[in-house]
Amino acid sequence: MEYIASEKGDSSENRDPNLLANGTSKSVAENKPVVESEKTHIEAPAEAAACSSETTEDTELCEIPEQIEFTIVFNKAKHDITFAYDATVLDLKAHLERICGVPQSAQKLIIKGMARDNMTLRQAGVVKGGKVMLVGSKMDDILAMKSGPQETLEEKASSQSSKEPLCMQKIHRKVLDKGIPPDVMPGIKGVKEPLPPVPLSGMLNKHGGKVRLTFKHEQDQLWIGTKERTEKLAMASIKSITSEPIKEHEEYHIMGLQLGPTEASRYWVYWVPAQYIEAIKDAVLGVWQLF
Repeated sequence: MEYIASEKGDSSENRDPNLLANGTSKSVAENKPVVESEKTHIEAPAEAAACSSETTEDTELCEIPEQIEFTIVFNKAKHDITFAYDATVLDLKAHLERICGVPQSAQKLIIKGMARDNMTLRQAGVVKGGKVMLVGSKMDDILAMKSGPQETLEEKASSQSSKEPLCMQKIHRKVLDKGIPPDVMPGIKGVKEPLPPVPLSGMLNKHGGKVRLTFKHEQDQLWIGTKERTEKLAMASIKSITSEPIKEHEEYHIMGLQLGPTEASRYWVYWVPAQYIEAIKDAVLGVWQLF
């Protein structure tokens, strides 16, 4: 057959001039390359279409996780964070290590109490616009702390020989020059005794006021009492204890309780009976303390 007839008949008058001998429309034949090129162009995003169709079956494949906005507070700095709500606390710690420089292992996140690593932010109680406290030390600080004690001991050893005795320093002389308090407990040189069952009393503080020390072993506290008030200190908060015999009165010591990170935080007590010095250090710092 050399042509396709129209619906009106098979006559030559009714032949469609736009039909070719093989039955293909002339306009279709002319546009065929264009259609094929368009087909090639459309098939390129086939994977994306597949993802769309798969998304209807499993929405997790292409769905963006729910995000939560909150603030991380570290030292005095604040960091605005946007993070996946169902990510774990451990994931957040990895992110914060890059931002704050605190190793994951050294981080503690305070949300509603201490947040556990395997909890999600949702489970831990993070809320939009809320604050999360980051507690920890940067790597440089950790390394400095590890090398610090040895350096401190070396500095102390080199400076002790030339350092003026405590009892000769002006800040202490103004208290010591008042003499031994009349109601202080008797001191004994060269003897070590356990703490008595009663508070150590009759001693003086840096202002020259009376002070007494009460050791509450069951509460792990040291009570420092003055005429005005009584301070209840956790023994763990006392960093170190310094003591030195008072010249010409070696049965008594000057004793400094370091309550903060530097020596400037020392609380000075004068006329402490010498026989109780070691027992005080053992009670507060533990028997493992070195000095």
